[in-house]
Amino acid sequence: MSGNYIPLYRKYRPQTLETLVGQEHIKKTLTSAIELGKISHAYLFTGPRGTGKTSTARILAKSLNCKNGPTFHPCGECESCKDITNSIPIDVIEIDAASNRKVEDAQNLLEKIQYAPVNGKYKIYIIDEVHMLSNTAFNALLKTLEEPPENVIFILATTEVHKVLDTIKSRCQRFDFRRITTDDIVKHLRYISDEEKINITDDALYAIAKNSAGGMRDSISLLDQLSILGITKQVTIDDVNSVLGRVSFDVLKNLSEKIISSNSSETIKNFNEIYNSGNEPLQILTNLSEYFKNLLIVKTCSNDLLIDLTGLNEPQIKELSAQKDLLEVQQIGFLIERISYYIKESKLSTSQHLMLEVCMIDLSNMTENSTLLDLQNRVKALENGSVNIEERPMQVVTRPATVEPQKVKKNEQVNAENTSKQVENENEDFTPPPMAQKADGNDISTLWATLMANIKSPPTQAILKLAMPVKISPEEIIITFKNERFVSQVNDSNKKQLIIEAANAMFDKTDVKVLVRVAQSSDVQVVQQPQKPVEKKALKKEVAPLETDAGKETVEKTENKEHKATDQEKMVMDLFEGKFVN
Repeated sequence: MSGNYIPLYRKYRPQTLETLVGQEHIKKTLTSAIELGKISHAYLFTGPRGTGKTSTARILAKSLNCKNGPTFHPCGECESCKDITNSIPIDVIEIDAASNRKVEDAQNLLEKIQYAPVNGKYKIYIIDEVHMLSNTAFNALLKTLEEPPENVIFILATTEVHKVLDTIKSRCQRFDFRRITTDDIVKHLRYISDEEKINITDDALYAIAKNSAGGMRDSISLLDQLSILGITKQVTIDDVNSVLGRVSFDVLKNLSEKIISSNSSETIKNFNEIYNSGNEPLQILTNLSEYFKNLLIVKTCSNDLLIDLTGLNEPQIKELSAQKDLLEVQQIGFLIERISYYIKESKLSTSQHLMLEVCMIDLSNMTENSTLLDLQNRVKALENGSVNIEERPMQVVTRPATVEPQKVKKNEQVNAENTSKQVENENEDFTPPPMAQKADGNDISTLWATLMANIKSPPTQAILKLAMPVKISPEEIIITFKNERFVSQVNDSNKKQLIIEAANAMFDKTDVKVLVRVAQSSDVQVVQQPQKPVEKKALKKEVAPLETDAGKETVEKTENKEHKATDQEKMVMDLFEGKFVN
């Protein structure tokens, strides 16, 4: 084994601005600055890792300190260029801020900047990951960064520019490095592969580029790792997936087919085969989520964009196109959402394998029960199957118009009869009672019926049929129950919010207050619930034998006490129009 082996990411590091991959806006700006001689005393390079920040800092240092410089074509042969290429800290000093973040380190640096450069025209300090410096260290550099010696240049590089003090950023020329496009990375990887005689397919290069998330260094490092396989055989996308621990497209396709067919047993069986082959649980879910994301793209986007958006080849796009009609758009969205949920839960679970098996069952059941037609049927079932959703537009009932006085009494009687109907089924469809209101707005029975009509939730309507309104006004609504359990059920759920929304719509306001509490003895029952009278049973006579010295005598026992009902018993009687039977 040769001890002089140089990793590919170092061997193919760009040495001039022209060879820098991507970042065209930065190359153009720096080239113009060098040509015009407008060199700043401080630069701030920021952007994701592996996008060329440090390489650009070295290239800029070469361009300024080359014997032919300042030039954007450094020779690479002079002593200054060689020192920079070989990382010899003479005139260009690279500092890792992560390990030199103390104020003492900054003070030591400031003491050395007074010395003149040896070989080049400038003394250049490249501070990598500058956001790691402490605030005291930043403050120590602050004055020097603003007015450094004439022959000193600072180049600061960071991946987290938001952590750099604003006072530092305002004293630097800022350059934002962007993620390198997948196409640019693939082209550069193909160039390196050809130079190094690496036998690798274009699909494999594309998979490498996409995995790097716009970072060139990560892509080249992965290619370097795979280059060993390229000596004896052609490197394929399966080799890339194997190195990355990713699940292949074909395996994901088979698993998705089981999920789409709602076959839970086959889904778990297929999943366990993938798991037993050595794939990590979270990696399986992540790749499965990406698969359904690509399926969603194929289903919703035009054909000319599919390859660019998914990163798949034409045969894979064709296979996804065959699946796209098996699922609706919202079903695919549900699957992706549930997978994301189980990814989060699996990270906290002590048994990821168990959690993933539950996930597979959930996903296979979801595809069967989440079609748009099925969701509509569920809503119909919630409304007791008596209402056609498409034929029932949402309406807001406003305060009723004034009616003739002679009709008010009759309508009030109808309202009282309607409010007396009790709940038999919580999912029963609600039909608003006839409504009328006096001109002065004091008819609380009518207001109560109007409020009930504005509530579109059958379960909320059902429980409110057990309530008694005490006050209904544009400012405040007070609703009472005899049972505290009902009060808690309304206050601790979204039912109260539905009442508030109905009240706001009813009075055309946004701040109607709603109070739900237990009925008090001082409350006046303003909405009478008609009840059937409780039949009093006739007094029963019971004859019991009594033995005396004179013989057996009969004594008549009379029940002289009636049963006194508790509040709960009265509520049940009111609810079911019942009576006591002894």
